[in-house]
Amino acid sequence: MPATHLRWGQDDLSLLLAWEPAGPVRLLAADAVSALPDPGLEAERCSTLARRALPVLEIQTTDGGRLGTSGKRHVDGAVSRGMRYAGHEESGTGDVRRLRVHMSDEATGLRATTVFTLRTGIPVLHAEAHVENTGRRAVGLEYVSSLTLSNLARHLPAGEHWEDGLSLWLAANPWSGEFRWSRASLAERGLYDVGMVAHGQTGSKNRVAVTSTGSWSSSEHLPMGCLEETATGRALLWQIEHNGSWHAELGDRFDDVYLALSGPTDREHQWRRRLAPGDSFTTVPVAVALVPEGGFEAAVAAMTAHRRATRRPHPDHQRLPVVFNDFMNSLMGEPSTRDLLPLVDAAAAAGAEVFCVDAGWFDSAPSGTVGPGGVPGWWDAVGEWREAATRFPGGLREVIDRIRGAGMVPGLWLEPEVVGVRSPVAAELPDEAFFRRDGVRVVEWGRHQLDLRHPAARAHLDAAVDRLVDDYGVGYLKLDYNIDIGAGTDGPDGEDSPGDGLLGHNRAYLDWLDDVVDRHPGLVLESCAAGGSRTDHAILSRLPIHSVTDQQDFRLLPAIAAAAPAAVTPEQGAIWAYPLPEHTAADLGTVMVSALLGRVHLSGRPDLLAESRLAVVRRALETYKTYRHLLPTAGPHWPLGLPGWRDGWIALALTAADDSTTLLALWRRAGAPESVTVPLPWIPEGARPRVLFESGSGVTLDRDIHTGALRAGLAHASAVLIAFEGG
Repeated sequence: MPATHLRWGQDDLSLLLAWEPAGPVRLLAADAVSALPDPGLEAERCSTLARRALPVLEIQTTDGGRLGTSGKRHVDGAVSRGMRYAGHEESGTGDVRRLRVHMSDEATGLRATTVFTLRTGIPVLHAEAHVENTGRRAVGLEYVSSLTLSNLARHLPAGEHWEDGLSLWLAANPWSGEFRWSRASLAERGLYDVGMVAHGQTGSKNRVAVTSTGSWSSSEHLPMGCLEETATGRALLWQIEHNGSWHAELGDRFDDVYLALSGPTDREHQWRRRLAPGDSFTTVPVAVALVPEGGFEAAVAAMTAHRRATRRPHPDHQRLPVVFNDFMNSLMGEPSTRDLLPLVDAAAAAGAEVFCVDAGWFDSAPSGTVGPGGVPGWWDAVGEWREAATRFPGGLREVIDRIRGAGMVPGLWLEPEVVGVRSPVAAELPDEAFFRRDGVRVVEWGRHQLDLRHPAARAHLDAAVDRLVDDYGVGYLKLDYNIDIGAGTDGPDGEDSPGDGLLGHNRAYLDWLDDVVDRHPGLVLESCAAGGSRTDHAILSRLPIHSVTDQQDFRLLPAIAAAAPAAVTPEQGAIWAYPLPEHTAADLGTVMVSALLGRVHLSGRPDLLAESRLAVVRRALETYKTYRHLLPTAGPHWPLGLPGWRDGWIALALTAADDSTTLLALWRRAGAPESVTVPLPWIPEGARPRVLFESGSGVTLDRDIHTGALRAGLAHASAVLIAFEGG
């Protein structure tokens, strides 16, 4: 019987699905509606796409495995092939449209629904799947895809090899060197057309795989990637919206290329889920931006719009207050009344609007005590979250009152998910409230990991947060997370696979965050995980500010700051600005500009600065406050390309939503030529550059009236912030 086709979506992004009575539902293509084939007029083309397309949902079970392939790929699951179309529903509210595709497998009793979501004007497809066991026996899940996309090379010209015509962007994300994007062809990534399709095979059995295992979702790679047609700039950018383990793979299939995205898997993450009759499982959500031209940068613009549209609203997204934090190149985890009070006064004088007391405020060990692994003495004693009387002879409230009296919002640092092995809380809470494997509490670097599915763990954290908000009146909590707990836990009852236990905790943590904000709607929660080790949309869709790095060298910060908007919206991504007495005027240019196109995390030692240097900091923050209202709608450009780690010149531009203003940050690093030409093709010819902020840079600017390019010079290694308006 002929296939049934369904076209669903909107002009800028639509789906073409197909199914036959004896086959699974397949997603043939996702594209602008004008680029999709018409099944009534192009039957042969649709048939070719169907042959290459994977089932819309890939499922692998313990007793089913895969068919027709071997190797490490997560495709061709036997259950996937057995799934049959069981109906679909279309719905919509406001600018949101949804398609639910129902499928069932008679042999296993599994029923599945894949949910696709689109938003008007945003070419981003959001997807997740729900699987339920309606049969009479348990089924062991080992892999369930969130989304599979096939036929990704179909636009390449005839005769062009996909391994050369398609480039893959991936982002290594090392601690303190975050957002290291690189672009390489699929061939350079190790994926080739090996010619075996002509001999009856599906392809090479190889793949390009990126995976993350553990509770740091971005500690090695961002949960993102971008496939780009080198010649045309057509691009597909994905993000996996999960705060734990995840997996992405690209492979070849019948002379084309597929992408499969998921949360944890059995092979990579020790994840299995036993579905008893009546049980169900929901995949982690994913999002894919597709643009017909403009490449990586255009796809980031679409994904930025998606991030803004799908996060929890918070006033902080618009206010963007300057936050002073006493940690970085400042007190470094040794706060006390004596040291904090001068910092409070200096931070207020510089223009800070929030003052966050960072790690150590609860530590009663003598100053300078060193714990295991060379960390501070409080490291393995965290978890009780009560002030240390030795640090605050007059009580922590004395410092809090000073902060509030200086016109700033008081804040405190917490690491909620961990309890140190020496903390009294470790003995007070039951074993079931912690991560365990084989019945033994997991220990990582002197800490236990709370399992927030357990009511005692959650009650402990709720009591701590409520006490700090109610007793001290804090309006800001920095939520840090400095360990990666590994594959996971076998759960409170010892019945989970480690990967599934971690997944359960990940989701419970998100639920806890939502509940905290529900109870305390005025409270600002900051996301931090040893800097940027948990940079994912699951967290960023809930918390309004995110610490993107722990980098302590101001000369290395520009490469991080300039690349951050590819993963974090500018109004959420916080960069350290830590002025120190030894900084020259030119140094302060780099220190301050690095933070001025995002959220400002002021630190360092403003209390020790000469008045002339403090005036530079004050001037930078006063300037920031004149344009920060533009950041919540601004989109990023990289006129010199995404920054390399050692690039001599680095550039980041943010253009306001109405195109009226572009803010351009330029950094010159030591050893680079004194001038650079910056192409700015999107800025109107009549818009002239105006220096918003510089310090000791010796800046010169000249815009070419013919090409629109900017010739910029800095006499010293420093940075400058420029505005283009009107035109």
